[in-house]
Amino acid sequence: MTERFVHHVPVRWSDMDAYGHVNNARFLTLYEEARVAMFFVGAREHGLGSFEEGIVIARHEIDYLKPVDYGDPVRVEMWVSEQRAAAFTVSYELFDDGVLASRARSVCVPYNLANGHPRRLTEAERDFLRPYLEVTP
Repeated sequence: MTERFVHHVPVRWSDMDAYGHVNNARFLTLYEEARVAMFFVGAREHGLGSFEEGIVIARHEIDYLKPVDYGDPVRVEMWVSEQRAAAFTVSYELFDDGVLASRARSVCVPYNLANGHPRRLTEAERDFLRPYLEVTP
């Protein structure tokens, strides 16, 4: 079974819209905070710092399943649903009070910020991603 990286993200008052729900655009921020935790903090704990040198987002897609209200932190679960030589897709599920509220995907591209171009995943990065890589039968 694919391992999931789990991160709890606080919902801030500034995330709310006029209707008292988390604004649809702020979902990207919640997902971003979880993704940063995975690729900066989680990877660093495994001795890997290269993701901190640059990852850019090539694509986002989000499905909104239920409104999220201000209150307790939301739980974001992440895994890698596709991996290529120079890109990988992070899939997410966001839970509010244990109920699935949103699903999303982000296509991430390792990027050499100093030289200004995409780069391939290193073997160490592939090793870090491996437990989270979704295996399809």
